[in-house]
Amino acid sequence: MEDLSRFKQTYFDESAELLEVAEAGLLRLTPGEVDSDEVNAIFRAVHSIKGGGGAFGFTELVAFAHEFETVMDGVRNNTVPVTTELVDTLIRANDLLGQMLAYAREGDLAPAGTTDGTVAALRRHLSGGAPQAQAPAAVAPTAPAPAPVYADDEDDEAGLFGDAMAAIAAARAEEDPVPPGKLRWTIVFRPRSDLLMSGNEPAFMLRALRRLGDATVECHTDALPNLQNLEAELLHLSWTVTLIADPDVDLDKINDVFEFVADDCDIRITAEAPPPAAPEAPPPVTDPVPVATPPAVVAAVPEAPPKAPGAETPKAEAARPRPNGGGAEHAGLTSHTIRVDLDKIDRLVNMVGEMVITQAMIAEHVRELPPGEFQELLEGLEQLAQHTRELRESVMSIRAQPVSSVFSRMPRLVRECAATTGKEVQLVTSGETTEVDKTVVENLVDPLTHMIRNSIDHGLEGPEERERVGKPRAGTVHLSAQHRSGRIVIEITDDGRGINRPKVLSKAIEKGLVQPGATLSDEEIDNLIFLPGFSTADQVSNLSGRGVGMDVVRRNISSLGGRIGVYSTPGEGSRFVLSLPLTLAVLDGMVISVGEERFVLPLTNIVESLRPKAADLHGLVGKCDVMMARGEYVRLVYLHQLFGIPGAVADPTHALVVLVETEDGARLGLVVDEVLGQQQVVIKSLEANFRRLDGVAAATILGDGRVALILDVAGLREMSRHMDSRAPRPPSPPVAALPAPALEPV
Repeated sequence: MEDLSRFKQTYFDESAELLEVAEAGLLRLTPGEVDSDEVNAIFRAVHSIKGGGGAFGFTELVAFAHEFETVMDGVRNNTVPVTTELVDTLIRANDLLGQMLAYAREGDLAPAGTTDGTVAALRRHLSGGAPQAQAPAAVAPTAPAPAPVYADDEDDEAGLFGDAMAAIAAARAEEDPVPPGKLRWTIVFRPRSDLLMSGNEPAFMLRALRRLGDATVECHTDALPNLQNLEAELLHLSWTVTLIADPDVDLDKINDVFEFVADDCDIRITAEAPPPAAPEAPPPVTDPVPVATPPAVVAAVPEAPPKAPGAETPKAEAARPRPNGGGAEHAGLTSHTIRVDLDKIDRLVNMVGEMVITQAMIAEHVRELPPGEFQELLEGLEQLAQHTRELRESVMSIRAQPVSSVFSRMPRLVRECAATTGKEVQLVTSGETTEVDKTVVENLVDPLTHMIRNSIDHGLEGPEERERVGKPRAGTVHLSAQHRSGRIVIEITDDGRGINRPKVLSKAIEKGLVQPGATLSDEEIDNLIFLPGFSTADQVSNLSGRGVGMDVVRRNISSLGGRIGVYSTPGEGSRFVLSLPLTLAVLDGMVISVGEERFVLPLTNIVESLRPKAADLHGLVGKCDVMMARGEYVRLVYLHQLFGIPGAVADPTHALVVLVETEDGARLGLVVDEVLGQQQVVIKSLEANFRRLDGVAAATILGDGRVALILDVAGLREMSRHMDSRAPRPPSPPVAALPAPALEPV
C-alpha cells in the first residue's frame, strides 16, 4: 500500500506539470495559426493524464479526460475547426481536469454534475466533425485480467510472430514493390488484453499512423472469443499496418505513436526501402529481416541503400540485437534526473546554513591564536571555508528554478482580463530562463497577478481611444526578468496612458490618506497607489475598485526582502520594477560596526570604503550632508542616527564611509565606525520571528553568537529621505558655493 501511495504521488506531480504544458499550448492556440506540434503536445498531455488515471482506477477522471482527448484528436485530424470558442472551452476543460485530479488526490468523488456542462460544450464542438468516440464506461473492480494473448518472443516458441511478419513483408515486396523515393514500414501492433483498462484507445494510434503516410490497416480477429465468453472490458484484436511513407518518416516518429502504450503492447516494426535505380540489374530483393525484441521495445532494421564505392558498409551483425541490451546504443535511455521531495532539500539547506554558522564560529576563535602557529590548522580551515562555500552554492542551485514557471501562467491571466475589460492586449515576455530560489518563485505569482491586472485595467486604453491618440489598437504588456547586482529584477511595463497623478492625489485626499493642501513630488504621488484602501476606479468590478491589490503586492514583496518601484510617463505608459534576493538562505556580506552594534551589508551592494577628507564634505541646508566621491556628490547616511545607537563615531573624517549602490544605480555613503571583514551569513527572517523594521532586510547569527541585522540599502535610502541625518562635521562651504555636478536625487 505504501508503494502504491508513492506511485500515486508521482502521478499527481507529473499530472500537474502536464496540465501546465496543456494550458500553455492552449493559450498559444489561435484560429488560423494552428501549430500541429503544439496540438500534439496538448493531446499527449491529456492522454498521459488519462492513461495514468486509468491505471489507478480514477474512472470519473478517465471518462472526462476521454471527452477532452476526443476533441483534441479531432483538432489533430482537422475535423474540429479551431475557433476562439473552442479554445475557451478547452481551457475550461483543462481547469476542470485539474479539479478532477484534486478530487482524486484527496480520494473524493466529484460532486454530481461537475463535468456535465463542460462535456456538453466539448461534444457540441464535435458536431459536423468525425464521429465521436464512445466514452469509456466506469470500470467496476474485476478479477485480474487473464494473461496477454500475445506474449514475448521467449514464449513464442514456434516463432509465429516473426514468421508472420516475414511472410507478410515478403509477399508484399514481391507483389507490390516500394514506390521510388518511399519507404515501406510493416508494423504489427498487438495490444495486451487489458489495454482498455488503462484508458488507452487503439483507434487513436492507428489514426496517427495514417497521418504519417499511406497506411493500409488489417485487423486480426483470430483471438476473438465466441460471444458467450466475450468480456467487454478486454481487447481481443490486433492489427498489421503497412505504411508507405516519405524518407523523413523514421523509426522515432513511429515510436512516438506508441509512446504511451509501449509497456502494454507487443510491437514489431520492419522497413523496406525501394530498389536503387541503376543502369545494371538491381540486386535481388531479399526479405526484410524481422528483429526479435523484448516486449514493449520498438525496434527496426531498415535496409540501407547501397553505398557509393569506397564508402564503409556496415556489417549485418551490427544491426542485430546484442546480449544484455546491446551496449552503447542504449546509453541514452538512462535517466539523468530524479524526483526529490522538497522537504528533504529544505532540510539540506538548513544543515548547510548551520555549517556556515559553525564554520564562522571556528574562524572567529582561530583569529585569537598566536600568529605563526598552528599553520596546518589554519590551512585546513581555509579549505573548509572553500568547501563550505562550494557546498552552499551547489545546494542553492538545486533550489533554483527558472521564472518561466510563473511567467507561463500570465498569458491566461492576460486573456481573461482582456475579455473582461473589452481591450486588446498583447503580452511579451523575456528572460524566462532567469533562475531564482524556489521560495521566491512561489511567492511571485500573486504580486505579478495583481500588477498585470492593474496594468490592463488602469494603464491600457481601450482600442478606440488608442487609435485616437495614434497608438496601435492592441496594448502591450512586457514582462521581463534579469539578474542585476546579485538580485533578480522583474519589470512589468505597459504602453498605456500612464498614472493620472492629479486624479491619484485627489482620490488620496478624498479618502483621507493625504492631508488637503499637501505638496507631493511626482514620485510620492505615484507611490500612493500602494496605500491600503486606495483605488482610482470609479466603480467596483471583478478586477478593481475595492482598494486591495497593490498594497498586498508591496507587503508580499517586502516579506521576501524585496522592493518595488514605479515609474510613469503620462501618455506613454508605466513601469513597475520588482527587486528580490536570488536566495532566502545564505549571502555574502561585509560585517560593519556602529558603536557596540554589528550590521551586515550585502556584498553585492558595496562599491568601496574610504575615509573622507574635510574638503570632500559639504552640506545642503535643511536637507542632508553630501560627500564628493569620484566626481559626484553622494548623500551621507549616519547609521547611528537612523537607529539611535550611542557611542558611535559621528565625524566622517574619523570614521569610515562605505559607498553602496542600489539596483537602480543610486549611491549612498554609509557612515560607520569600522569594517570588520567579509563573511558568509545565514539569512533569518526578522519579520517571521519578530516584526518588520525599516531599513532592515533580515537578521543573521555571527561567528561569536551575536545577532546582527542585515541592512537593506534601498530601505536606508528611503529612511534618510524622511529625516535630517546631519551630524557634527567640519565647516563646509554654503550650498551656493558648490559646483554644479549632478546630485543624486533626494
